[in-house]
Amino acid sequence: MDFIIKFAQAHETFRVAEIQALAVIEGIELEILEYNNESPLCLVKLRTEKDAEKLIRRSILAQSVHELWGMGQTLDLLHQSVKNQTSKRWRDYKTTSFKFTIDSYQGAHSNQERLSIINTFDYLPFEGPIRMSQPEETFTVFELWPFNSVPLGIETPDMLYLGRLVGKSSRETVLKFDLKKRGYISTTSMDSELALITANIALAGPGKLFYDPFVGTGSFPIACACFGAMGWGSDIDGRSIRGEGGAKSLRGNFKQYKLDSQLGDVFAADLTNTPIKTDRRIWDGIVCDPPYGVREGLRVLGLRDPQKSPWLIEQGKKDAASPDFVPPKKPYSFLAMLDDILAFAAATLVDRGRLSFWMPTANDEDQEIPVPTHPSLELVVICVQKFNKWSRRLITYSRLPDEMVSAEALTKYENRVVRRTTGTTVDDLNPFRRGYFKKFDLERQQN
Repeated sequence: MDFIIKFAQAHETFRVAEIQALAVIEGIELEILEYNNESPLCLVKLRTEKDAEKLIRRSILAQSVHELWGMGQTLDLLHQSVKNQTSKRWRDYKTTSFKFTIDSYQGAHSNQERLSIINTFDYLPFEGPIRMSQPEETFTVFELWPFNSVPLGIETPDMLYLGRLVGKSSRETVLKFDLKKRGYISTTSMDSELALITANIALAGPGKLFYDPFVGTGSFPIACACFGAMGWGSDIDGRSIRGEGGAKSLRGNFKQYKLDSQLGDVFAADLTNTPIKTDRRIWDGIVCDPPYGVREGLRVLGLRDPQKSPWLIEQGKKDAASPDFVPPKKPYSFLAMLDDILAFAAATLVDRGRLSFWMPTANDEDQEIPVPTHPSLELVVICVQKFNKWSRRLITYSRLPDEMVSAEALTKYENRVVRRTTGTTVDDLNPFRRGYFKKFDLERQQN
């Protein structure tokens, strides 16, 4: 059966990735028939109407799914398509209550024109009552108009579809987790919509363990818990986890949403100094937004030169258990961080577990950092969120079963020259930060 998925007008490059991930979660056979980022509509093939309902029910970017009844470049061709494809099904809806709506993208009609279009479907033998509120069936005429059609005075759309509403999504969940309503956030807390989308793409679900090694105030574990997963996290700065305590803390955020039973644990650590054993494959998913090091340089726990500051080591042994203790940190290479994330994921993800993490890039080919790779991780999808001067990519990998990992590639990877940016300053150790400011300073000089 063919269906129309109606997407929200947001994050176009994430749409198909989320729908494909939801098909994996639900065990559904999905075929994308037609889609481009310029349109809110996606045509898909599914086995049954029930599959369509399951596919859409926890989507964040989709709004609804509709059984495709016909399509055409003109209204007359749409009617012909409807008659050819669905006439045998008309009797199924003969006595049900119904309504017709028109959904125009980049175009507009007057109320009189809309009513006139709806009346052209009077050949359908529907005898049930028309109900504008909560009808049993809703039929929608979708119209795709040329760009800027209203100011250009264009009078007809390029394509029309008729769809019967099958199911609605969980897009309203975005409002529930809106950061403006959350008790405890920071300047780096991930937007609730993108956190939920990330959780979907990473296949978060009931009975799964998800971990964020840069947890901050808990946006990603909360999003994963929303879909039934058990959330875990760590952060180099325990103060971001503890907050002010009570409601103003990461645990307080979980309690706010009544998800505290789905919080595993959180602790202070970083990927290079973690209590998590890397000889056990325990995580179903790892989701994170690593620090970019723009506001300040990247750091890991440790001392740049332990010989010069031995007293700090003794202080750490003495006061490490104190909630006010702030451990010393040393500079950290951006490229080393990317390598460490992939190595940790390869060592701790279960088979087909997913790693989804955000990575920045300047909008310039000369400054773009290549997507990191690991022989045990298969690249699934890259989604891009563009800003004015730079972009960030959500990169998702799947952990390959060991029997699918090339032994030769793994040996070559383990013996490679490690990508460590040399230097001592934050700019030396972070090519993104260096390019970020260098490019913008150059633009200011040119202006």
